Amino acid sequence: MVYSRQGRTPIGLGSGPPAPSDVWILLAIVFGTFSAQFFTTALEWLRLTPAVWQRLLVWQAATYPWIGVGGASLWILLELLILFWFAGAVRRSLGRGRFWRLLLYVTIGAGLAAIGVDVAMALLGVDSPSDFLLMQGQRMLVTVLVAAFAVLHRNATILLFFVLPIQARWFLWLELLIAFIGFLGTKDLPGFLGICAAVGLTVALLQPDVWRGGPFRGLRQRWDRFRVQRRLGHRRRKAGLRLVRPGAKGEPPSGGWIH
Repeated sequence: MVYSRQGRTPIGLGSGPPAPSDVWILLAIVFGTFSAQFFTTALEWLRLTPAVWQRLLVWQAATYPWIGVGGASLWILLELLILFWFAGAVRRSLGRGRFWRLLLYVTIGAGLAAIGVDVAMALLGVDSPSDFLLMQGQRMLVTVLVAAFAVLHRNATILLFFVLPIQARWFLWLELLIAFIGFLGTKDLPGFLGICAAVGLTVALLQPDVWRGGPFRGLRQRWDRFRVQRRLGHRRRKAGLRLVRPGAKGEPPSGGWIH
């Protein structure tokens, strides 16, 4: 249950504006593919697997989040309910175009990051016991949308387990904690790092200024100085220039760049 900062009006529980059609389309895709997996194995070709790089099934990096995953239990209904709550709020905040672009960019980026980890593990001779289990299907969509809500409505209050009030911005860390606990149970390192990449990409796309401040500010400034120094050094070598000290004997008092 989510409450706005200004009042105690619940968001996404029937009292707010109707859910946009994009949300219903998203739910229909996930539930439809979830149901279809019990009747056909063809959907396995659309899930994220090492076949992306082993057999060049590159489309899996784009299709995996839209293929519902899980056993025949009521758990899928809870996941769809969470998806409904957060997707509605994010869709209303971003609009249709930005909503779908966010999902596409982040899920593909996270999929490629996970594949990169899987390739590195294979080169090092380390086996991955789970095929990206933590980030398959609606799990990745929920990760992206919860992270997006935490960025867009960071001061909103969410009743965790319908009891514990927590500000939305802390859900970024909560997602990472849940993913880490999942990693402990599955040893799915590519899936865990794929979830981390999804959270980071969501923040970077929706709030790019966060990387210019805080603990990243010094790193960015040092990187910028390094780039400028490299560029100036390259131009100096190319033009045959040398740097002289101001006021040195036999040199102009102002110093500077001379032939």
